Amino acid sequence: MLSGSPLPSVTIPCSKTKAPQLHATPLPATPASVRPRSRRGQLSRQQRLHGSVGRLDLLRPNVLSPEVEPATPQVYTSLDESTKVTGKPRLVVLGSGWGAVSFIKALPANISQTYEVLLVSPRNYFLYTPLLPAVATGTMEERSIVEPVRNMIVGKGEFYEAVCKDIDPVKKQLVCCFPADSGLDEACFQVSYDVLVMGVGCVNNTFGIRGIQEHCNLFKSIEDANNLRHRVSECFERAALPQTPPEERQRLLSFVIVGGGPTGVEVAAELYDMIHDDLRKLYPKLIQDVCIRVVELQDHVLSTYDRAISDYTADVFRRAGVKLVLNSRVDSVDRGAVNIINKQGEIKEVKFGACVWATGVAMNPLVKSLQSKLEGQDHFRSILTDQYLEVKGSNGSIFALGDAATIEQPKALSYCEELFDQADKDHDNTLTIEELRQILLKGSERFSHLREHAEYLDSSKSPLGIIGNLRKGMSQRVAQGKSTSPLARLEGSSKVSREQFVEILKAIDSGLRALPATAQVARQQGLYLAKTLSRHRITGDPRTGDVEALKSAEEPFKYSHKGSAAYVGQDNAVFDVPKLGPFYGTSAGVVWKSFEAYSQFSLRNQLLVVTDFLRTKIFGRDISRV
Repeated sequence: MLSGSPLPSVTIPCSKTKAPQLHATPLPATPASVRPRSRRGQLSRQQRLHGSVGRLDLLRPNVLSPEVEPATPQVYTSLDESTKVTGKPRLVVLGSGWGAVSFIKALPANISQTYEVLLVSPRNYFLYTPLLPAVATGTMEERSIVEPVRNMIVGKGEFYEAVCKDIDPVKKQLVCCFPADSGLDEACFQVSYDVLVMGVGCVNNTFGIRGIQEHCNLFKSIEDANNLRHRVSECFERAALPQTPPEERQRLLSFVIVGGGPTGVEVAAELYDMIHDDLRKLYPKLIQDVCIRVVELQDHVLSTYDRAISDYTADVFRRAGVKLVLNSRVDSVDRGAVNIINKQGEIKEVKFGACVWATGVAMNPLVKSLQSKLEGQDHFRSILTDQYLEVKGSNGSIFALGDAATIEQPKALSYCEELFDQADKDHDNTLTIEELRQILLKGSERFSHLREHAEYLDSSKSPLGIIGNLRKGMSQRVAQGKSTSPLARLEGSSKVSREQFVEILKAIDSGLRALPATAQVARQQGLYLAKTLSRHRITGDPRTGDVEALKSAEEPFKYSHKGSAAYVGQDNAVFDVPKLGPFYGTSAGVVWKSFEAYSQFSLRNQLLVVTDFLRTKIFGRDISRV
């Protein structure tokens, strides 16, 4: 939209019967010379809409059909008027990622009887991100891991493909625009809401490092995966030309992956598989010049996994010839070269044909904008919510989940004196182990993270055994890098003093961490929020007290870690499963492929994923660049 142009007066009115019709004032045509183009190897938005995920029924502005007279829209901005017209509150969901789609899928089929549901997202499909590295190397086709969101919301509500540009939490209005990069003129409209669910995710974090945006392949979307796939093909084709000098050939065939987490490891593993299984046969003279490097800040890859898994992955990479550059970070990136600095401050230049940035997430600009309009929002990466996923300062009208949100954890230490006095029944200024267990259990009603520590205590055992159990549980958390504890000092004690109780609460609170930005967390939050909102009719009006009623009737959200998995190449995978421990090898690779196929949202995608795995194993990867 041109600078200074007024926002078209377009509003989605509330309606009893059918979905509202959208009409937009025609905007000035964008000259062809200044329209955004796709980079080479990147699918245009129209190609993605009509080719990758099918031709969908898009909401089009009237500039495409000038003979149709725009209807005069009705504007309902107040909560009372909106509710009176529809008879039910409007529930608007932003995003089509793990959190938002899990929420929509989990809503009951008759949710339209309780809410008027609208889903707004710039993508008309859900992307199964764990298999994105497989798409980047041709192991998997992109259509196999995308699911049209209209398939999921049909019968429950309406979907609008648009970018949310602004949120007004006072007027409860959104400004949404059909993206200008579609090749069509931008069309903007307003949406009023009663309840808003934010699942907009996060964006790549380059940490302000020079050259990343210009010279690296980011890795978060289907376009990023396709760009990497095309880039690798270009590097091999250019290196195969007869006039390419040896130094340039080595640079073209050098691939750097920044980030030793699950994404970076899987990109390196898939890239190795493609080169070893397919490109080695097609470019036999080039294989000796291929080099894959993984740059990681820590002293081992997969640092959030069990150390045995990290060591196994490092051994698999070492045998495959994948180089691990540990205890190092990227200082800057130039055209065709990345400058890496180690802990000693030494800088080394590494030339590359392709550099993949697979580390770091940052706050979504929309979330940052909303933060500035709400009180008590000061988190550096995401918006703060309570344990029921209600956004802090929103008066019960906004909920957030997934990477866009961080649950604010109340700390028990602030109430240590009150808790101790409640537990000290005989007023001797000490607690027995049983009294300690009871107060932790009672305190878990307010501080849910106390429950797991109360469960370690068993009054039927001796104090030494009790503290030993508590130490064992806490030591397991220490091994996973989640907390530290001074509880070992209590070994052999039958009494806990007030000072020791303070130390216990400090240790327990130190184990509080923001939930990881993973699909598993977002999915569980989506399921939880769908369950709670469908059980209660939330109007978004604080005067009704419906949010307080929800919180009194429902349990707060509690994340249950089911385990972590990663593909490490050569048909090997690793699993870090609670209670079962580490599991890795070729058999784990079979389980990993089965799990990824089973985890798809539809039977269609399950069959496509299985077919792609079999096709790749039997016929190899398609390396053509189209």
